[in-house]
Amino acid sequence: MMKSLFAGVTGLKTHQSRMDVIGNNISNVNTVGYKGSSMRFQDLLYQTTQAATGPSSTGRAGTNARQIGLGAQTASIVTNIAQAGSPETTGMALDMYLDGDSFFMVSPDGSQNLYYTRAGAFTVDAEGTLCMASNGYPVMGYGTTQVDDGSGTGTMITAVDSSKLQTLPIQNVSNSTCEPSATTKAYMTGIVDQDDTDFDVNGKAVSFSFYDNVGYMYTANYYLTRDASKSPVEYTLTLNNIKDAKDNVVTSATGGSETSVTVTFNTKGTLYEESTTATAAEAKEALLSTKPLTFTFTSPVSGGTNTITVDYAELTNYANNKRCSITANPGASSADSTGSGWATGTLRGFNIGTDGTIYGTYTNGQTKLLGQIPVATFSNAAGLSKEGDNLYASTLNSGTRTISDPTAGGGKLVTGQLEMSNVDLAQEFTTMITTQRGFQANSRIITVSDTMLEELTNLKR
Repeated sequence: MMKSLFAGVTGLKTHQSRMDVIGNNISNVNTVGYKGSSMRFQDLLYQTTQAATGPSSTGRAGTNARQIGLGAQTASIVTNIAQAGSPETTGMALDMYLDGDSFFMVSPDGSQNLYYTRAGAFTVDAEGTLCMASNGYPVMGYGTTQVDDGSGTGTMITAVDSSKLQTLPIQNVSNSTCEPSATTKAYMTGIVDQDDTDFDVNGKAVSFSFYDNVGYMYTANYYLTRDASKSPVEYTLTLNNIKDAKDNVVTSATGGSETSVTVTFNTKGTLYEESTTATAAEAKEALLSTKPLTFTFTSPVSGGTNTITVDYAELTNYANNKRCSITANPGASSADSTGSGWATGTLRGFNIGTDGTIYGTYTNGQTKLLGQIPVATFSNAAGLSKEGDNLYASTLNSGTRTISDPTAGGGKLVTGQLEMSNVDLAQEFTTMITTQRGFQANSRIITVSDTMLEELTNLKR
């Protein structure tokens, strides 16, 4: 009789524990990145009142063991960590959703003491460090380093430094500005109409703006003149002067082997002849290498110098209603801004790629690599320990941790979204009903057993 009482007690305890798990799931139905849990039961110890016997040689059959169970107990509490919650669009650039089975890495003190989370509700602190909005734990990631671009010219480029995990101060002082770059290339395009009346005066003016090595802007002013006495007609491009942003002349030029060039157009109206042995690009390069148009500018502010090569190969000699339409711009060409230079820029925002790379966007139109957000995966993610604050910790049973970018294994990082809880309310309510019924049934075991014990004690009366 006492066994049924204690079996009922264990049933009450296990169903109460299951109700605790259900209550926790339902209370976290709107918790960002929450993973629901489920509880499994198993039977408890058994008392064997008679052991099993085997068949005897006399023909007597064997008998099974007689066992009385002592109730139920918790077998396991399993986290449904493999099922991702639905993405919720927030529109906030630092909210991040992981499509896949990976985790963000955070640290309470910016060290290698790591926790893991699916809740990508991030912000930046007063020092510009990317961190969790809820508790301020810094997000751990990769910084940047300078590496050779492999071209053999010694040019260094910015790349992700994956040698160590560190905090991501993406909005600190060093990243708040983008350094200026001096202009090294420019190009001229358009039509030269030899009947343009401007040639009868001083020539056709054409100019472009460029930057020195500290980001100040200047304007290079050219004149295109015509010598109609030659056949074919000769045209001369000459650098007249260079002015600063206040229209003050800082350099006066009078021509020369580099700042002036004389050319003639062929019968097709172009400056170069294409042939069967050379491509158009090779013909242009040959023209400009034999007749270069460059100038070296010394900044009156910094004293630094930069040499600017001007590509004029795209000029054509066509009829254009007696009007030239020549333009000049910094850069290699209309399709290639290489060498165009830029002024100093201030940080305007961030772009975070699906692979976790963080690029700063600046007011001068440039972008700069600021770091990368890697993610961690585990061979047994269900073995992670829940630590509260949407955090998980590794355990002896979580398996090997692998750090990679979010696209490894077919996943990706999406900004402007958060992962919702994966709790299914319909399932939780159904489980709650069966748990309630189980609790009621076990309470009846205790009630009936108590009644039977009462009848037993009444036998002496």
